Amino acid sequence: MKEGQTLWTREELILAINLYSKLQFGKMHSRNPKVIELAKLINRTPGSVAFKLVNFASLDPNLKQRGILGAKNAGNLTEEIWSEFYNNWDIAFEQSEKLMAERKHTTIEQLYNIDISDIPEVGLNKKRMVNTRVNQYRFRELVMTNYNFTCCITGIQQPELLVASHITSWSKFENNRLNPMNGICLNALHDKAFDNKLLTISADDYTIIISSKLKHSTNNSSIKKLFMQYDGKKIILPKKFLPSKEFLKIHNDVFIE
Repeated sequence: MKEGQTLWTREELILAINLYSKLQFGKMHSRNPKVIELAKLINRTPGSVAFKLVNFASLDPNLKQRGILGAKNAGNLTEEIWSEFYNNWDIAFEQSEKLMAERKHTTIEQLYNIDISDIPEVGLNKKRMVNTRVNQYRFRELVMTNYNFTCCITGIQQPELLVASHITSWSKFENNRLNPMNGICLNALHDKAFDNKLLTISADDYTIIISSKLKHSTNNSSIKKLFMQYDGKKIILPKKFLPSKEFLKIHNDVFIE
């Protein structure tokens, strides 16, 4: 450590990895307003925060596989925080969100400017509905930024047409509801097909597999244009968190062949 530098605390690192998970890969620099905002919050320079984000990038197995090494020598505590997030995402991310809200003296729903005025219920049911809405918003942000607001099948980049799609069931896999590795960015049509098991993504090589149910409709020009041209092609992979092969395997196993 250079003279005059101070060690990163556990809380600072948790806030930094929270930001890392939400930023598009090419925007982890000291001029980014979100980097500047976090720097002010933890009393560090934007350059220091940006460098720590690159430290986290050096631990990302997806980036390592692609030969992007980031800034090495991240430090033991940085590696520990990364491991906590990567291996137990929902719990670790939720804790980081609460910490961020506390540091900003606000609530998590206010942190995201989420309107909950249309939820009339009271008590535990209202709390559950608020949590569901907040989590849906969070998951969308994590997945959209991970895929740079691009449908991984078609390349469409119109936000209004894009969906953050869970690979595994929201209801059955409660501990991975917020995990960006359990999400893919799809346009609304292919999200519907993915959800109804009419297409899947191979856990072996990330290629698109179209159901025989759709293949039997090849006399329909719309099916050919909207589905069959993508059969066997690789998806556009995200820069950071790759879709989990474990989760894709679950989807593959219930796919309508």
